[in-house]
Amino acid sequence: MSSSRKDLLGMIEERMSRVKHKIMIVSGKGGVGKSSITALLALGTALKGRRVGILDADIHGPSIPKILGLQSSQLLVSPMGIVPVKGPLNVKVVSTQFILPAEDSPVIWRGPLKGRLIGEFLAKVLWGELDYLYIDLPPGTGDEPLSVAQYIKNLTGAIVVTIPSDLSRLVVKKAIRFCEKLKVPVIGIIENMSGFTCPKCGTTYQLFGGGAGLKIALEMNIPYLGSIPIDPRLSDCNDRGEVYILKYKDSDVTKAVMKIVDEVISRVEESS
Repeated sequence: MSSSRKDLLGMIEERMSRVKHKIMIVSGKGGVGKSSITALLALGTALKGRRVGILDADIHGPSIPKILGLQSSQLLVSPMGIVPVKGPLNVKVVSTQFILPAEDSPVIWRGPLKGRLIGEFLAKVLWGELDYLYIDLPPGTGDEPLSVAQYIKNLTGAIVVTIPSDLSRLVVKKAIRFCEKLKVPVIGIIENMSGFTCPKCGTTYQLFGGGAGLKIALEMNIPYLGSIPIDPRLSDCNDRGEVYILKYKDSDVTKAVMKIVDEVISRVEESS
């Protein structure tokens, strides 16, 4: 191992030693709302009085800044390191988007560069003392999740996001197997887009099928953390950079999110 890599790993270990719980948010496929779930979990955890950060490790498609209304923000560099952007509820956020010249600038990098950037974020960002660091990852089992799993030796675990469709079951299983091979504990699975209730008639429609998340949890013997229903207002808030769970405190989505947050906190903190 080169001295520069040893130095990087040492810096990561020092920074991450001040973060109690480090949780990857993973999915087997795209289009399941994983970044929205990451933001909701982080904000919900902050509402529970925990100190929270988000590392947006989706290098090619960073969306956390847009969801949190931070797309015009930039990272600052101090003599001590990189200063994260402070988002809603004092959540600390770091994203590739903050170092791009424009919102629509693409990142055209091969794997080694992506791994190096993630290492720099983990090693040189002034995360400070955090209770939770949620790491939003691109779908699949490629460079970014592999880099995070290899850089952070004491990951608390991973949360797997899926949708109710049976079509997602196989790829979600691959994500779970990925965690098992890298010895990353699976905290549980969340089923997103789990039914839509008509606000006029009260009828619930299963637009993407139903129950795949629970089926996967039972088949793979992992905890089922819960389901989050569809609410078009969530997408609207994400587009506007508004905090949904503060704007719609009594919605079914907010209630479901906070119940899942309680479950995550219970499982993580009781086992630590």
